[in-house]
Amino acid sequence: MKRVLILGCGFAGLSAAVELCRGGRGFDVTVIDKKRYLDFLPLLPDVIGRGIEEECLRFPLAALAARFGFNFVNAYVGTLDTSMRRVISSAGEFGYDYLLLASGSETNFYGNAQAAKSAYKLDDAGDAANILLALERRKLDCCVVSGGGYTGIEIATNLRLYFNKRGEKKNIVIIEKSSSILGPLPYWMKSYVYDNLRSLGIRVLSNTVIEEIEERSILAAGELFTNSMLIWAAGVRVSDLIRGEGFERNPQGRYKVDEFLRLGDNCFAAGDASCFSFRGSFLRMAVQFAISQGACAGRNIINAAEGRRLKTYKPRDLGYIIPMANSNSCGQVLGVPVRGAAPTVFHYLMCLYRCLGWRNKVGIIRGLLNKKRR
Repeated sequence: MKRVLILGCGFAGLSAAVELCRGGRGFDVTVIDKKRYLDFLPLLPDVIGRGIEEECLRFPLAALAARFGFNFVNAYVGTLDTSMRRVISSAGEFGYDYLLLASGSETNFYGNAQAAKSAYKLDDAGDAANILLALERRKLDCCVVSGGGYTGIEIATNLRLYFNKRGEKKNIVIIEKSSSILGPLPYWMKSYVYDNLRSLGIRVLSNTVIEEIEERSILAAGELFTNSMLIWAAGVRVSDLIRGEGFERNPQGRYKVDEFLRLGDNCFAAGDASCFSFRGSFLRMAVQFAISQGACAGRNIINAAEGRRLKTYKPRDLGYIIPMANSNSCGQVLGVPVRGAAPTVFHYLMCLYRCLGWRNKVGIIRGLLNKKRR
């Protein structure tokens, strides 16, 4: 029986495990993850503004393992020895015949010790609940969001929705070190988002970095934001807890894979952990790609074990949406620019489709329909 070891059980790791359990015979599939839950990442900002309960965005990994037929080990991974084909974790040593790295991504503080200590992050449902709890317990004058990408904008607009529900006027500021928000996205999209943020009273300070962080004050561009909360959304990187693997990575820590998602003859990477060349650049981190890459990697492990030709990964880009909490969202779907309420509805429909468990789906719907103050 071939031993398949998957490190990480996010969208990519779970997709691969399901493919292996359903499509292969004679495989012993083990998934190791330091978390006990699969967090539904696309709706984390909505815990803050729309009132979705954090429990609705979590699914127990042990239950998923029982449902699909793989082994789940809740442990931290330390050392990977590819020459001996073994992984050493807090739960012991595991050998493998095939390995999939699907460790996902986490907040990147870029070595800023002050930020790592004082700022709130949004990596899982627990982080979202912590932000909400802090908002409810502290009487703040200002919320500062570091990072003007997708996540930073979602967080800022959900903060505004949170305060609006309570009839509170608070300052919300987005700090972006680049010359504009949303990086390489089209000008029309940036302009639309800028206008929407302005209508919500959310300031954007571009070409700006946070200079100093105290317990309740933030200094940026010579301006001191007192009695403030700092939420860090300035970027992510792949977990660097795994040592000794010897694979090539990009600056974000993503593993550079070939057209079959391989790192070596018996090793693959998928999801945020993989760096896949696509149309002269690299495929962005997105749920749709994590799911399809996980399935492709799982199928290629089966093919490799059975001596069959590997399948080339061909991503299908359905598009992207920047959901903003006042429903004035924008994006591109199947190559068509979209803005307003339509992309907002599409975003939540896709989230409901991808979310696991009817109880979770119903809880999300209730949260979205609940317009009362929490």
